[in-house]
Amino acid sequence: MSFANATQFWNERFNKEEFIFGKEPNEYLVQQAPQYLKPGSSILCIADGEGRNGVWLAKQGMLVTGFDVSDIALAKANKFASENQVRIQYSLCDTDGFDWQAKSYDAVIGIFIQFADPDMRARIFEKVHQALKPGGIFILQGYTAKQLEYKTGGPSLIEHLYTEEMIRELCHGFEILRLQCYEKELSEGARHAGMSALLGMVAKKIS
Repeated sequence: MSFANATQFWNERFNKEEFIFGKEPNEYLVQQAPQYLKPGSSILCIADGEGRNGVWLAKQGMLVTGFDVSDIALAKANKFASENQVRIQYSLCDTDGFDWQAKSYDAVIGIFIQFADPDMRARIFEKVHQALKPGGIFILQGYTAKQLEYKTGGPSLIEHLYTEEMIRELCHGFEILRLQCYEKELSEGARHAGMSALLGMVAKKIS
C-alpha cells in the first residue's frame, strides 16, 4: 500500500468526531510504564493515531515524539494534546518515511501497529533497534492469530498477526524482558471492543 493509499485508508477511518480507539491509553502500556519508563525519558510512539498513548505518556512527564500516516488523526492528536496541556512532536509520515535517528530514544512504543506486513514488520524492528539508546526499551502490544476467531479488532490477514515465535525471531539485539500471549476483554473505543487474543512484549536493546 502506498503512502497516499494508506493515508486515504486511515483518513476515512479517523474522519469522525469520536476517537475510534478511545481517549484512554492502551492498558498494557499503562501496566508496563511504571516499571520501565521514567519521567523525562524521550519516547517515540509509532503510528500514534489520535494520540491516546502519546498524550498519556506526555502527561506522565515523558518527552514524546510520534508519527502517523493520517493527517486527520494527527489533527485530532494535536488538539487532544493541547486540551491536556502537553506538547508532542508529531510528523506526518509512514514507518518507512520517518527519520529514525540513531540512539535517540529511551523507549519506543508500538501499540497495535499491525498495518505492517511481514517485510515492513522486520524493517520496523530494525529501525526501532537503531533508534533506541543502549539499554532502551521497546514496548509492543498486538493481536495474535486467534484474534481471527474473535473479530473484535485488528486486521483480517493472518500474516499481519503475531505469534510468540515470530516476535522472538525479530528481536535481534534485544533481551526480551516480558513476552506473553493472553486473552482479555478490551474496551478501547469502537474499534477494539470485546474479548481479544493479545500479545504483550517488553524488550531491552542490548547490542
